[in-house]
Amino acid sequence: MSSLTLRAGPEALAHIRERGLRPADVSVVPGASGGPKWLVLAGIDRYVIGEWLLEPRTRPLHLVGSSIGSWRMACLAQRDPRAALDRAHAAYLEQRYPHRPSPTLVSETSARILDVLLGPAGADEILDNQARRLHVIAAQCRGLTASERRYTQLAGFALMASMNALARRSIGLQARRVVFHAQGDASLLAHLGDLPTRHAVLTRANLVPALLASASIPLVLDGVQVPGIDGGPCRDGGLTDYHLDIDYGIDEGIVFYPHFSSQVITGWFDRSLPWRRARQTLRRTLLVAPSPGFVASLPFGKIPDRRDFYTMDDATRIRAWQTVMSASERMGDELRQLIERGRLADAVQPIEGTGQTTS
Repeated sequence: MSSLTLRAGPEALAHIRERGLRPADVSVVPGASGGPKWLVLAGIDRYVIGEWLLEPRTRPLHLVGSSIGSWRMACLAQRDPRAALDRAHAAYLEQRYPHRPSPTLVSETSARILDVLLGPAGADEILDNQARRLHVIAAQCRGLTASERRYTQLAGFALMASMNALARRSIGLQARRVVFHAQGDASLLAHLGDLPTRHAVLTRANLVPALLASASIPLVLDGVQVPGIDGGPCRDGGLTDYHLDIDYGIDEGIVFYPHFSSQVITGWFDRSLPWRRARQTLRRTLLVAPSPGFVASLPFGKIPDRRDFYTMDDATRIRAWQTVMSASERMGDELRQLIERGRLADAVQPIEGTGQTTS
């Protein structure tokens, strides 16, 4: 039984079937929001991020992330991605909280995890990396959502959810997308016009605050005032870009997307809106995700998620997450074999709804 689900948009599928896939073919790697869900991708990340994509390149590789996805991409942008991933996994796994922790406590814990992820030199390595360029997505809150008062913030996000159900663009009244670019290279995302969007350069002063903001879940963590971004606090990038339903505007190259789901959901408030699923933006995307059978084999038959903090004691949660990470090595090994043996085209199927046939 395969541990992987591999789906590709029409242009990516044609490329893979005609020419296979080399690291140099990959132009973009997205990293989605999802909290603990990233742990199921540990085996794929260790192979793809920690090894396969490290071959020398003639053009930059763009790493685009929101929330925990931005932290994964921050690992890839360091000199030794495998070591950064190992540090991040170990620190993330050991989170422990009392019952109903305050947002400030969770924020402080997250800051310590990020400090371990970056290590003593990671920030400078990210900012100086010409070959692998990091793009961090956060959401700058406005109006009621900018408040740190719980019930005011709740009211703001309830309003935002209602507005989103009517028209996605209307959420711009409560939050706008902010994209921070290493090297100041906004070329990949400069065309974004679906939501109000601000672009900023990643610097030594704002790198850590931007990464913290990108993963600051509303009501769970405090908002972050990022240097150089005037106005309200920045929060989780998943509010605007949950699974990165983004058309990167590339005419060549592949978007290689290791994802914990076979669906790409547009924004956080679109999870219950089945019509908000990416289709046309995936034309050059290869989506690599756990298969349903693999997920069923995991502890409790599911991928780790944020509810585990509330439904499991620390020992049970940590043991389950460790088991998931160990099992994920099977996905990494299977992907390695498909790529190294030239059999990737045999395993990839079309992404449903993109207009591609199986012939």
